[in-house]
Amino acid sequence: MGMEVELVPLEVLRPHEQVIERKVDQLERMTHRWNAYTKPLLLDRTTGTILDGHHRYQVAQRIDLQCVPCVLIDYLEDDAIELDLWPNSGRDSISKQDVVDAALSGKLMRPKTSRHRLSDHLPPIAVPLSRLRQPAFET
Repeated sequence: MGMEVELVPLEVLRPHEQVIERKVDQLERMTHRWNAYTKPLLLDRTTGTILDGHHRYQVAQRIDLQCVPCVLIDYLEDDAIELDLWPNSGRDSISKQDVVDAALSGKLMRPKTSRHRLSDHLPPIAVPLSRLRQPAFET
């Protein structure tokens, strides 16, 4: 399955989970060290729901990026995207609709609630921060 990475404006993205601040701090330091994003976010094409990459999204907000590299999928329609719960998530079950509803309502789930299996196969990338500080689409 060839995954295409696209630059997506930050304002399109909608988180569905909270983050762990300590992990955001760590990732921000690493991002500055690499001076690049090395893994794309996983995003629902229709709603902008972040499926994987909440901590990368928070880093982007902190360091004033205008866009981030994303792999866009048709979340609700694509059966190849498997959804699980992380251990100790505090839930008995979760559906793709639950994830989208949380993103659209702004009522975020606890950190590390949903686990999307496709996330394990995102392509390695190296998009320089200097590029991500510019708009996604050059006019």
